Amino acid sequence: MSDTSPIAASGLENAPENAIVTGKLADNERLKGESNYLRGTIAEDLKDQITGGFSADNFQLIRFHGMYQQDDRDIRPERAKQKLEPLHNVMLRARMPGGIITPEQWLVIEKFAEEHTMYGSVRLTTRQTFQFHGVLKPNIKNMHQVINSAGIDSIATAGDVNRNVLCTTNPVESELHADAYEWSKKISEHLLPKTKAYAEIWLDGEKVKTTQEPILGQNYLPRKFKTTVSIPPNNEVDVHANDLNFVAIAENGKLIGWNVLVGGGLAMTHGDTATYPRKADDFGFIPLEHTLIVAEHVVSVQRDWGNRVNRKNAKTKYTLDRVGVENFKAEVERRAGIEFGPSRPYEFTARGDRFGWVEGFDGKHHLTLYLLSGRILDYPNRPLKTGLRKIAEIHKGDFRMTANQNLIIAGIAAEDRDAIEKIAREHGLIDDAMTPQLKNSMACVSLPTCPLAMAEAERFLPDLVHQVETLLSKHGVPDDHIILRVVGCPNGCGRAMLAEVGLIGKGPGKYNLYLGGNDIGTRVPKIYRENISPDQIIEELDWLIGRWVGERFEGECFGDFVIRIGVVEEVKVSKTDFHAPPKLST
Repeated sequence: MSDTSPIAASGLENAPENAIVTGKLADNERLKGESNYLRGTIAEDLKDQITGGFSADNFQLIRFHGMYQQDDRDIRPERAKQKLEPLHNVMLRARMPGGIITPEQWLVIEKFAEEHTMYGSVRLTTRQTFQFHGVLKPNIKNMHQVINSAGIDSIATAGDVNRNVLCTTNPVESELHADAYEWSKKISEHLLPKTKAYAEIWLDGEKVKTTQEPILGQNYLPRKFKTTVSIPPNNEVDVHANDLNFVAIAENGKLIGWNVLVGGGLAMTHGDTATYPRKADDFGFIPLEHTLIVAEHVVSVQRDWGNRVNRKNAKTKYTLDRVGVENFKAEVERRAGIEFGPSRPYEFTARGDRFGWVEGFDGKHHLTLYLLSGRILDYPNRPLKTGLRKIAEIHKGDFRMTANQNLIIAGIAAEDRDAIEKIAREHGLIDDAMTPQLKNSMACVSLPTCPLAMAEAERFLPDLVHQVETLLSKHGVPDDHIILRVVGCPNGCGRAMLAEVGLIGKGPGKYNLYLGGNDIGTRVPKIYRENISPDQIIEELDWLIGRWVGERFEGECFGDFVIRIGVVEEVKVSKTDFHAPPKLST
């Protein structure tokens, strides 16, 4: 493959004129093509004890195995003074379609985190799974073997592939959720890479020559790809943040098919107006039997038509805007041999987790726990990790990780409810003083471990929430809340670009302030103030909350209000509206 040739693909005779972006291919295309189906020289690199990191190509290739190379940025300057390389380590993200984990698996991952990571914590993520942070090179192979012994892997949770498939947790509608969850697993398995590189490198599996990747292709996808299974009316998975979404359509409590939404995504680049967050388009309805073939060919069209020249414009959302939504949809129909039917009615009314106790249709009880930024650790007077270990030791149901970084202790028999609640309260896992604002706020990891972070997020969130709570109390609405999200960079991990108030790190102690998302996650916010400090953020929110409380319509969320009164304009079409300057009032 030459640097200037497009990726060869089947069926391009039917493609629109602009389907293939020509030019010098991004270097990631070279390294994927030369990687021997994601093997590279990772196995050899593991044996290199001179450095704690991975070489240039392997630095990228380990992502396809579910890992990111990081270092502790808090101590980076001191190590540099000592003529030492950064303290390289990896973050591992597990593959857990639908977010369900057994108590036995929980005990395995908690034990590994305690004994073999730099921070001792398990972190729940917005991808409805868990992460280990701070695993040093000598422990990496053991980590994979330990989680594999518990039936867990990290295949394709990062890199240019379909990543962990999300599914609305919905513990109340047990039968419907069970069906949707099974489909999330089937979709995940269907779209996985077929290479045996993961097993060969990490599990000492038999070496099997890979000759093709029938769905993903030799060069895999142009960019990361995210998929969800969603059960209305709860949009907890934020469908508009994802490339491919199956929105459940049910009749009489039975799953009959999906509305398929394509082309959502939140990442962008500061200062680059060719990048923007975008909502997904509704392609229409399909019956259940078409699920996998449609998933496969949304992926295959993006594989063949996605931008392999400029990675900043390589996501599915940009492909749709470049070739046209109808052209993309028609090609999926042609390849899959199906036609999308008219979209079936559905409505999202919420996207948060239902905290505390709920009872399912089957009589089982479910306890949803709020976990600040998903970080599970033993804190002074709040030994969260110990509490969850004790619950796992006696729990007969399962744990469900939510896309909002929280945890559901699910499937509790009535006679076990009091014992579970007692442990949870004794260890700070239930705190009745937690406010609605805290429960509707979220942050990405950011500093000190994320190499892309420009500003604090997880460590900044508690103080930020406290100040917003103070403003709500000041204006007489302490029990109200605003969907608030803060991230350290514009790459989309904390889904700030679907918040009513979204903060994106711009530099140390500086953030861009976005306003105008809504409470159900169906609108992208727009920039309001750029490169401002936390004090300036609170100053702006003070007068805005004051006006919202005094002038809102009944039931009007904060994001709807700021658009109605003209503080920011509504983003209807991201490509044209997101970066458009505000209209001057006359």
